[in-house]
Amino acid sequence: MNTQATTDTKRLARAALSRLMEPQDAAGLALVQAAGAVDGLRIATGQLKAGPELEQEITALLAGDGTGSWPGITASLKRWAPRVADLAPERDLATMKRLGGRMIVPGDELWPVQLSDLGIQEPLCLWWRGSEVEIPPARRTIALVGSRDSTSYGASVTGDFAHGLGQRGYTVVSGGAYGIDAHAHRGALSGGTGPMPTIAVMAGGVDRFYPSGNEDLLRAVANQGAVLAEVPPGSAPTRYRFLQRNRLIAALAGVTVVVEARWRSGALNTAHHAETIGRAVGAVPGSIHSANSAGCHRLLRDGGAVCVTDVGEIAELAGASGEELPAEQEGLAAAHDGLTLEDLILLDALPLRSTSSVDKLAVVAGLSPEAVRAGLGRLGLLGLAASERGAWKRSKDG
Repeated sequence: MNTQATTDTKRLARAALSRLMEPQDAAGLALVQAAGAVDGLRIATGQLKAGPELEQEITALLAGDGTGSWPGITASLKRWAPRVADLAPERDLATMKRLGGRMIVPGDELWPVQLSDLGIQEPLCLWWRGSEVEIPPARRTIALVGSRDSTSYGASVTGDFAHGLGQRGYTVVSGGAYGIDAHAHRGALSGGTGPMPTIAVMAGGVDRFYPSGNEDLLRAVANQGAVLAEVPPGSAPTRYRFLQRNRLIAALAGVTVVVEARWRSGALNTAHHAETIGRAVGAVPGSIHSANSAGCHRLLRDGGAVCVTDVGEIAELAGASGEELPAEQEGLAAAHDGLTLEDLILLDALPLRSTSSVDKLAVVAGLSPEAVRAGLGRLGLLGLAASERGAWKRSKDG
């Protein structure tokens, strides 16, 4: 069998396995890691018998992951058996092609390498609807999550954060739901300067935009960014799948920021996943009288999160997450050394590709229009900022 045929067979196997097994099915993921996707599928569908050595290897993998004991392969086979008749990976791949999307697997050029931090819980594949643009690394991706029933305060904060992060070239990732998620995607779409301003991670198949009230928004996310899921087209967004997709949101981003969350909120689940894999977590403080901020205050009190109140503090968390700064800034330390703090903030707020007005820069940088005009003059003289028809952008040297 030639290499291409082998690759195609592995892809088909992972597509089938993603329909056969629920997300974060520890036994299934361990089986695939131990036996490979092709033989793993044959074993899971009863075409190949698993020997005692394989069971021992799976047991060791699960123990190493902290999953603990499992009932054995026979119990898993019974669990998977009802879905075997529904497997049609060629059909699922054809559906994605019709939607202008794709399925990617670990090892593909477009596979986000940060997902490997999930260890055994790394997804089998990702079903991707959107432009074929590389997903940014964790240090350039920020998760904004929170309540579905957000307050006007939460909506305003999220919109400002997402817009400001987009202006700085960050990608904003969220879950596509009502409330905070929706405000995060909208803000990122309006402020985004990079090739992928926002990513929505779905609990169901990407063939159907869910919830239906966000269909236009999610269509815009797909057109300008990416809509991702680890379950194949046609899959329903169950409660369990909402909780499991949260680990993907946390793993894609270098920082997870909880804007509003009740005492028991799915957003806290995302924060927990982020903490588990060593990601930074930020929480936005709210009124002590607001039930929508009780979860944020809980994170802050328990020490699991850092208090964040503006875009600069989020960017600072992203820079402190242990990954190096973007390469284009590393050689410019000398040019930036003489800048005041205000000028550095203004320089950070300047978009790289599009241009921005003085008023918009004042909002993003948190400076007065007068301070922005004066700062732009100084940055212009230093060759760090350039003016185009009255609007400003960062110059190639900036």
